[in-house]
Amino acid sequence: MEKNQYYLEAAPVRKAITHLSIPMMIGMSVGTIYNVINAYFIGLLHNTSMLSAITLGLPIFTVLMAIGNVFGVGGGTFVTRLAGERETEKGKRIAGYTFYSSIIAGLLIALLAFLLVNPIVQLLGADAATLAYTKTYVLTLFAGGFVVVLNFALEQLVRSEGASKESMYGIFISSALSLIFDPLFILVLKWHVAGAALAMVLANAGSVIYYIYYLEKKSEYLRGFLKSFKISIKDQLEIYKIGVSELLQAGFLIVSTLLLNNYSILYGDSVVAGFGLALRIAQVPEFLAMGLFLGLIPFFAYNYSSKNISRFKAGFNYAALYIGGIAILFVGLVYMFREPVIQFFSNDPEVLKIGTYIVVAMLISALFNGFTGLFTSVFQATGQGLPTMIMSITQGVLYIPVIVLLHSMFGLHGVIWSMTVTEVITCVMGLLLFIPFNKKIKKSLHSI
Repeated sequence: MEKNQYYLEAAPVRKAITHLSIPMMIGMSVGTIYNVINAYFIGLLHNTSMLSAITLGLPIFTVLMAIGNVFGVGGGTFVTRLAGERETEKGKRIAGYTFYSSIIAGLLIALLAFLLVNPIVQLLGADAATLAYTKTYVLTLFAGGFVVVLNFALEQLVRSEGASKESMYGIFISSALSLIFDPLFILVLKWHVAGAALAMVLANAGSVIYYIYYLEKKSEYLRGFLKSFKISIKDQLEIYKIGVSELLQAGFLIVSTLLLNNYSILYGDSVVAGFGLALRIAQVPEFLAMGLFLGLIPFFAYNYSSKNISRFKAGFNYAALYIGGIAILFVGLVYMFREPVIQFFSNDPEVLKIGTYIVVAMLISALFNGFTGLFTSVFQATGQGLPTMIMSITQGVLYIPVIVLLHSMFGLHGVIWSMTVTEVITCVMGLLLFIPFNKKIKKSLHSI
């Protein structure tokens, strides 16, 4: 039995969780640092408009990540289920299709973005002070966007066979490259926001090269995947029924971010910058929980497809326990040190004041975010297209009336707490969807 297969199929559950999730938790934590690196170096320029521009441009990265995850999550979970059914040759074809489709999709979205850049920048909420900086950042990021798309797709394929350490190494590579490229492009070459976007693209390119090497040379299931890419329409639909939820979620997230940007800009650049910093800081506990449940997606997919329901349920129970512990511990720590952390990124008194307040709302949201992600991951891993889509739609659509209503009632305070209210309701929705699914797998357990 291969090493990764052992952890998916036979290792003690807690040992399997340690192997699959700890590297992902480390990787996601490093990824959080990676996300704030360019904000830190842009902050050194003491230009609030530039800091606001890269915050306004965050939805673009979300779009590229989502397109990558359409193929990566849809294809990756399919590959794992096929491995559980011992259909590895078919898994290679799915992986090949994922690779080439990601490149094509990334190039098409870049072409579309270049044609529509002016309305895109306006939709992002840029004002006169941030318009030029935001346009430069967006154009640069889209130009190399296919690399970002491919990076997220390949990362999911690497994790599809339980290779969490290798997935983590790819994140390390991109983070290390970002630490090199960000100061070089932003401060030394003085490319400012264009340098921040270019550094992000090249850092992702480093990960892509590593992931291709691993999958072609080291993978247990997918070696030779670049030569196999023709799949049936039925198999394509199997990918998209799960993957499209990622695009829907990103689409709704972009609408939510646009609403947040446009409402917050009413209160000045300091509020926009404060939101950007608070969101990044709150990602620390969120990304730790994310690393845990993302690492377990192949575990859930493999054991569900191979009918090992008791092992599947044990993994879920441990995951829920650990996510609760992480949320309470790390949210508490970040809350205690929120003021000095905010000061690390900005010395603007207004940004410090509003950012410290916003981060409290973001941390409360993080208490529920991990459980929402766990429910969604289980639905994705087991090929439950409808519950996956409902979760994505709920998280996105619900935010729109919530922020509109709370803003009309409470002004800026309503804008700040709207995300927290939405996250709590979405978590409850995940629980309501999980209850019938849990009954279904209990029947499967008794019928074995």
